[in-house]
Amino acid sequence: MDAADFLNVEGRQIVNGAGQPVALRGFGLGGWMNMENFITGYPANEEAQREAVGEVLGEDLYERFFDAFLEHFFTEGDARFIQSLGLNLLRLPVNYRHFEDDARPFEIKEEGFKHLDRVVGLCAAHGIYTIIDLHALPGYQNQHWHSDNPGHKALLWRHKHFQDRTVNIWEHIAARYRGNPWVAGYNPINEPADPTEELIMPFYRRLYDAIRAVDPDHLIFLEGNRYSVDFHMFGEPWPDVVYTNHDYALPGFADGGPYPGVSRGEYVDRDALEKTFLKRSEYMLEHDVPVWVGEFGPVYPPDDPGSHAMRRELLRDQLEIYARHGANWAIWTYKDIGLQGVVHAAPDSPWVERVRPIVEKKARLGVDAWGGTDAKIRHVMEPLERLFAEEYPDHKPFPFGTQREIELLVRNILLAEPMLREYAELFRGLDGTEIDDLMRSFRFENCTRRGELASILAEHAAQEGVRN
Repeated sequence: MDAADFLNVEGRQIVNGAGQPVALRGFGLGGWMNMENFITGYPANEEAQREAVGEVLGEDLYERFFDAFLEHFFTEGDARFIQSLGLNLLRLPVNYRHFEDDARPFEIKEEGFKHLDRVVGLCAAHGIYTIIDLHALPGYQNQHWHSDNPGHKALLWRHKHFQDRTVNIWEHIAARYRGNPWVAGYNPINEPADPTEELIMPFYRRLYDAIRAVDPDHLIFLEGNRYSVDFHMFGEPWPDVVYTNHDYALPGFADGGPYPGVSRGEYVDRDALEKTFLKRSEYMLEHDVPVWVGEFGPVYPPDDPGSHAMRRELLRDQLEIYARHGANWAIWTYKDIGLQGVVHAAPDSPWVERVRPIVEKKARLGVDAWGGTDAKIRHVMEPLERLFAEEYPDHKPFPFGTQREIELLVRNILLAEPMLREYAELFRGLDGTEIDDLMRSFRFENCTRRGELASILAEHAAQEGVRN
């Protein structure tokens, strides 16, 4: 493939340089260059984890710790495995902190591209496109921990300073990859959540123009507001833009309930799945442009193995719906420590053994928002929920209402942050060799695969004729 063979948009399809349709279907590499608590086992948000580990290990071993993690989490074995499934896409979520320090804004760090370059190259060598996704932006683009937000305010939308820094980062990313056709394109903001609904489109226009001034060739993937589901403020489509939703199904969550059946107060079956997908895709379908489902997929709680078959059936139905409507997709997530990834660190691996006490404590306290429940702390949560219902009956905080905000503030912040020191102490006294041995738990050859999940994805790739 040469530099003239960039992907572009043609009606409802993504096509290659020869005008042939390309179905982009694969994984998101969650938890890698943007770390997430359920994926590797730490509490709270990435920056807080890094600070706690740094205090215990010191500067040199801190660098060794996180660099070894990045090195071993994705290697050629992973690229070969994705290729063997017949899939052709890896979405690469990244945290702005790799490219810029808060104390030195606008100064781009060359070393931040080291592993991104490596994985883009590995994927290209195995016929896999990559999408570079800025998953955590300066100032935080949404209200939750997965944007590395330690609080619950999305300050990106309030401060031009953070917006200017984001533009600067994207100008440098676009300049670096503008000649690489195996980079399918750029996903400038993961799960934006602009409470005003008035700022997102002007900022998208600014980002679009800045990227296009540097790189006129790559696709740009724009997500809807309110965590990639709301497009009502979008106008006419822009050239070579792929619009993307996130399509998580209620029964796929740890507390989601049966499928088919009542989940969080709603009856969900295959028809309900399709109705939700069509609503989230309404903008794309009305404007006759491609649909890319940038995230979806159920979790597989280790303490509830009896639900796994039901969850795989949910996934099959979603994939069938996407196939019938010609949607591109990237399932969340590729690798973790056993909740959702098609590949996960082995239960008896050095890493999982070491972090198990924290993982168990997080489960007991309902700390993780993703894949966890508050079943064992209902005696704490119920009085708060009742109090808010009585005292603030009209309180409807953006983006998901009162109960979700209580969960965030109590479970994911108040109960999570005190656990950070306990987590970091797990690594006190380790030397460089011991750190490397720990991180090798994430190497593909040392991991466990979910065979049935892999087979489902491979079957759909074969049926749908994924083309490079």
